[in-house]
Amino acid sequence: MKKIEIYTTQTCPYCVRAKALLSKKGVNFEEIRVDYDPPRRAEMVARANGRYTVPQIFIGDRHIGGCDDLYELDHDGELDALLTA
Repeated sequence: MKKIEIYTTQTCPYCVRAKALLSKKGVNFEEIRVDYDPPRRAEMVARANGRYTVPQIFIGDRHIGGCDDLYELDHDGELDALLTA
């Protein structure tokens, strides 16, 4: 299974929704809290090609984007294949 990383903050409702979907899928993910570790926010922005909002989600080497992007992949039937590839 590919490594899944999600950059989050404590109070972000979109982060909660994204983590809930990943948990529902039964996958493990690494949560990186950028509100407690500001240098990690700069890392996130660099990896996400300038996107600075949370969450920013990465599956393997692929940048998925934010919560809406994750749910769109699921709606289109592409998320499960991506998670298990």
